Amino acid sequence: METLLYEKQDNIGILKINRPKALNALNKQVISELESFLESPPSDIRCLVITGEGKAFVAGADIKEMVEMTPEEALEMSERGQKVFQHLENWKVPSIAAVNGYALGGGLELALACDFIIASEKAQMGLPEVSLGLIPGYGGTQRLARVVGKGVARFMTLTGNMFSAKQLAQWGLVVEVTSAEQLMEKALVYAKDLAARGPEAVGLAKRAINEGYDKNQFEALRLEAQLFSEVFKTEDHKEGLQAFLEKRKPVFKGE
Repeated sequence: METLLYEKQDNIGILKINRPKALNALNKQVISELESFLESPPSDIRCLVITGEGKAFVAGADIKEMVEMTPEEALEMSERGQKVFQHLENWKVPSIAAVNGYALGGGLELALACDFIIASEKAQMGLPEVSLGLIPGYGGTQRLARVVGKGVARFMTLTGNMFSAKQLAQWGLVVEVTSAEQLMEKALVYAKDLAARGPEAVGLAKRAINEGYDKNQFEALRLEAQLFSEVFKTEDHKEGLQAFLEKRKPVFKGE
């Protein structure tokens, strides 16, 4: 991979967008490499932390690629990006966005596809597309409203303004704001916490939330019951219950 850097610490993967001279803008190559990573992910990780190299998380899509774009090409670009981010959102391995700087446009959309966002106090986020005569195309209009509600989503999207991590934490978009120096340390604390849980249970719980959100309550509760029963097909649930009774930490194997 040329635009992505990957490293592993124990069973935690760290994926870094690596186009610092372009503020990590999402060009076709980044999307392609992210797609390839998700289609053939490392088999031995239980949490993925995504961050950016340099002073930006991702400062948006690569504008140079859109200058001469036709409507047909724009549709293809949007649908491909949505597909990749949907894959990330539905991936059974939990993901954390560690937003170290600018997360604008496609950058915020990438962060929204992760399970939750931790941000540096220096981070600035927003959907500035309307300032360019565009609208978000990688899921921003949909995921943002589902996290912060329609009112705040309209305010952020229609103004196109940037907002501080502190403000976004008040709106529920960011779960924790840290100093720039402590961002990755804090992200890894959460990642280790997630990695210590039963991986099959984490994946099914994530699926229950994601798939159940757009269902009516009756259908969503039925889905939860079905997935609850699925957990009882795993060896990990036996280990978890036995460890509780024996007053020891469980050793989950993802089985």
